[in-house]
Amino acid sequence: MAKDYYKILGVNKDASPDEIKKAYRTLVKKYHPDLHPNDAAAAEKFKEINEANEVLSDEKKRKNYDTFGDPNGGMGGFGGAGGAGGFGGFGGFEDIFGDIFGGFGGSSRTRAQTKTKGDDITIELSLSFLDAAKGCTREVVYNRNEPCSHCKGTGAKGGTAYKTCEKCGGTGQVQYTTSNGFFRSVSVRPCDECRGTGKKIIDTCKECNGKGYIKTTTKEVFNIPAGADTGSYIRKAGYGQASTNGGPAGDLIVVMKVEPSKIFKRKNFDLYVQVPISFKTAAVGGKVKIPLIDDTLDYTIPEGTQSGKVFFVRGKGIKSSRGTGDLYIEVVVEVPSKLTREQKKLFEQLEDATEIKQCPKMKQYKDNLESMYGKDPYAK
Repeated sequence: MAKDYYKILGVNKDASPDEIKKAYRTLVKKYHPDLHPNDAAAAEKFKEINEANEVLSDEKKRKNYDTFGDPNGGMGGFGGAGGAGGFGGFGGFEDIFGDIFGGFGGSSRTRAQTKTKGDDITIELSLSFLDAAKGCTREVVYNRNEPCSHCKGTGAKGGTAYKTCEKCGGTGQVQYTTSNGFFRSVSVRPCDECRGTGKKIIDTCKECNGKGYIKTTTKEVFNIPAGADTGSYIRKAGYGQASTNGGPAGDLIVVMKVEPSKIFKRKNFDLYVQVPISFKTAAVGGKVKIPLIDDTLDYTIPEGTQSGKVFFVRGKGIKSSRGTGDLYIEVVVEVPSKLTREQKKLFEQLEDATEIKQCPKMKQYKDNLESMYGKDPYAK
């Protein structure tokens, strides 16, 4: 049964040449063997894609295929390995491949290898809650491969004692072609003579022994801005690992880890604090000390404050260059325990002197019970 080339390329039978070309290019990028090494299924798919394109991009073959189901007009086969109707040398494939992949492969014989950036270094920096909130200065000490200043990271004396690699012609890459019947695959790999740099060192740099970098211990001072939080980070470009082929060094990334506070909780720049108050303060009101980042605040608790009440104070949270947060105060009424006999008597006197209407929640509860049972639940 003839293969459905339109289905293989994912186009309709009335697709224009441009639509076929576009579909082909998209699929070649997706299934090329360089992207799927040792993947037999991808290789077979790639072969089918090229086979379909060979037929549908040729006006005569496409007409024969549409009419007879055979690109050769019903005569069978694709022709010999160099024949006019066969794939043979697959004329122009390398140019097509280079055009499609650009910086990926193909026409790399005239393109020097892109210099790669060195690896980034990530360091975790622990901060106290207050240091993170107020901002601070910290010194970071770490080990890195620093680009050699004597050879500018090239490994060659003075940064100039090298010549163009003869094997790759200075591109840093070598092209390999393999054939499988009528299908030819082109792959590009880093040159093993110059390790992908495109240059061969004539005189080695004595400072780094030709490596292009020197192992060193580096100290850097960072100004941590106010309002830093866990996950915040500072990036210092060029202070990571040296590149292995003369490219720019990687970056140093310092990630903050803020220790929890025993007093505060925070959400963005807002602060939350839970303050215990006495039974007396809750009942008659009074002032309590509220902690802030740099100071304390005398806050007046109104009489009759219930446990769990949250008060809001604008602009008393964390101050940073990105804004200022607010303060949320949650009061917790603490009932004294282990009362003396005299204290208990005083509470009983207070209870006797207190009317139910002074305790609206207790009154509501009593009214609900009375409604449910049809009588006063506390009546004797």
